[in-house]
Amino acid sequence: METVADIPELTALPDRLAPDAARASRLVDFYELTKPRMNFLVVVTTMVGFYMALPAGFSDWALLLHTLLGTAMAAAGASVLNQYVERRYDALMHRTSNRPLPAGRVSPVEALALGVLLSTGGTLYLAAAVNGLTAALGVFTIASYVFLYTPMKRWTTLCTVVGAVPGAIPPLMGWTASTGHIDAPGLAIFAVLFVWQIPHFIAISMFRADEYARAGLKVVGVVRGIDGARWRIVAWSLVQFAASLAVLKTGVGGRFYEGAAFALGAVLLALCGFGMRPMSVEKTHRWARWFFLYSLIYLPVLFTALVIGR
Repeated sequence: METVADIPELTALPDRLAPDAARASRLVDFYELTKPRMNFLVVVTTMVGFYMALPAGFSDWALLLHTLLGTAMAAAGASVLNQYVERRYDALMHRTSNRPLPAGRVSPVEALALGVLLSTGGTLYLAAAVNGLTAALGVFTIASYVFLYTPMKRWTTLCTVVGAVPGAIPPLMGWTASTGHIDAPGLAIFAVLFVWQIPHFIAISMFRADEYARAGLKVVGVVRGIDGARWRIVAWSLVQFAASLAVLKTGVGGRFYEGAAFALGAVLLALCGFGMRPMSVEKTHRWARWFFLYSLIYLPVLFTALVIGR
């Protein structure tokens, strides 16, 4: 009876498939460098800003597609460049050591070329297909994220506040793409996302403090300790609650959004109160994880309410 080994075409099949599998794996690595999960948030918040600024009778939906494409390219480029700069530090942390650069699956030259190509292409595309203001915001986002926030993580805990600026610009880019200018409602939406990031990342710095310390990063959970981090989470959560309601003063949102902002903020502050009780280190880290997970629910629900209540 004839076996697989007796058929030359089937015997050679693994060798033929190997290059294709290697190419597919390389494409996955390059895709991973763009931080697709994080940039999904960028695209969604850009869409929120664009939609909230829409005038009555708007029909140029191609402009939205151009905005999202250009913003996604620019954000992907910034993510690649960030990983290029941090590749040696990523190798020291368990959660990032298997990224394509520290793991050696992508070379630094390849990553640098990809980052420059995506960043430049994205901002030029925004300038050509959307408007100059939105493109300028894209340039500022990339520059501040790569050249200011990234190195500051090794200098000072203020890196979290500085890094929240480029992280909050996407909805403002959506707003300027739709209107061509910056005004109060766009800035209010920017402020909500800006403040949200700070307690969110402080919580991460608490339960991953050992990894950040090993990499020499000056995050709040490492430098200020558990108590310092908890107080800062509470303080910024109060600011978050205020920022979510301040949106209403600019003429966007409505009763539905107002109710959602109050309800979500009440849960957020209750969670803060629970976290300020005397607890062991283990329980505090567990609380920080719960706060982090709730923050992942808080933002999309709040922005959904904002869109529904427009």
